[in-house]
Amino acid sequence: MSQDPMPEQAPQSGPAPSPSGPPARIALTRLTLTEFRCYGQLRIELDPRPVVLTGPNGAGKTNLLEAVSFLSPGRGLRRAPLPEVTRRQAAEGKGWAVAAQLLTPTGEIALGTELEPGEGRRAVKIDGRPAPSQTALGARAPMVWLTPQMDRLFGDAASQRRRFLDRLVYGFHPDHAGQLAAYERAMRDRNRLLKDSPRPDAAWLTALEDAMAAAGAAVAAARRELVARLRGAESLMVDGPFPRADLAIDGRIEAWLDDRPAVDAEEAFRRLLCDNRRIDAAAGAATEGPHRSDLSVHHRSKAMPAAQCSTGEQKALLIGIVLANARLLAGERGAPPLLLLDEVAAHLDGTRRAALYEEILALGAQAWMTGTDTALFASLGDRARHFGVDDARVTEQNG
Repeated sequence: MSQDPMPEQAPQSGPAPSPSGPPARIALTRLTLTEFRCYGQLRIELDPRPVVLTGPNGAGKTNLLEAVSFLSPGRGLRRAPLPEVTRRQAAEGKGWAVAAQLLTPTGEIALGTELEPGEGRRAVKIDGRPAPSQTALGARAPMVWLTPQMDRLFGDAASQRRRFLDRLVYGFHPDHAGQLAAYERAMRDRNRLLKDSPRPDAAWLTALEDAMAAAGAAVAAARRELVARLRGAESLMVDGPFPRADLAIDGRIEAWLDDRPAVDAEEAFRRLLCDNRRIDAAAGAATEGPHRSDLSVHHRSKAMPAAQCSTGEQKALLIGIVLANARLLAGERGAPPLLLLDEVAAHLDGTRRAALYEEILALGAQAWMTGTDTALFASLGDRARHFGVDDARVTEQNG
């Protein structure tokens, strides 16, 4: 499983023993990379167990998690411009590609995505057939990730919390990514029309506002529904090392949905957009809509906003939300999502580390975890697959 400069000689691992404990039912059983970041060609054979990647900083561990993240809708966990993901040494005109075999409750499927040459966008294939959009990935491979950059999520801009919430929503509403894309596309076109045209075409403006209202109401409703379900799922919130979180979604459309049908909230948003044309033209942007909503999180037992908690408490709250979401999804879809946890164990004490591993194993989730210190994952033993990563070379290690 080390990198080989010749694609046709991609290394493979031998068969792994059966995992102990409950097997995950959504798991990668093979991951293949081509010209992706530091990897010219790499193939890793896997089983449903959690995956541990250890090695020095800059060795290529997070690049592997980023590759997996491209098997879901969006721009991956780094949100990098897609052409920048291609390996620097790749031949001219050669773009990156990620392929995988995915075990699901209904059988194994093949997923693939690659940078379209000269297009700056990516194509998606499922079982060898082109998919109409990235939304199809969300229906097959739900996943959630935590990165070190998210440790201050509760104190960052609202856009970061919206993005985190939307990632949770994808597992329950695979079309959520498409609704978001439709909303943002119509909003960009409306902003441009208001900015560039002193007297914009009224019919075209109305059509864009209709599209924004329909997609925006759907986005707000999906976010609100998931927050309500997480808030109401008391038995799914993690006790002990991971504090319970009180969640709320703050936004005008979400508030409307508290006391009126979705169709009425959509119509109210449509009227608001029409009424705000002059305001939005002056601002150069839409001043109302789900793109301005925010996820509010409080530490329940302390009755304290998450942003005011210590860094360790914030990370514990974040992990608790992710685990509760995974349980909720497992109950609904029969399997938990893939979990990509970059450097998750480094700043957890021994109690929280042990609790996290036991939660992952109890869920039967295939969690991909990275770290520089193998000792942090020693307690997992052969209940996980352990790989050493060094200078873009991946080698299996004993648990």
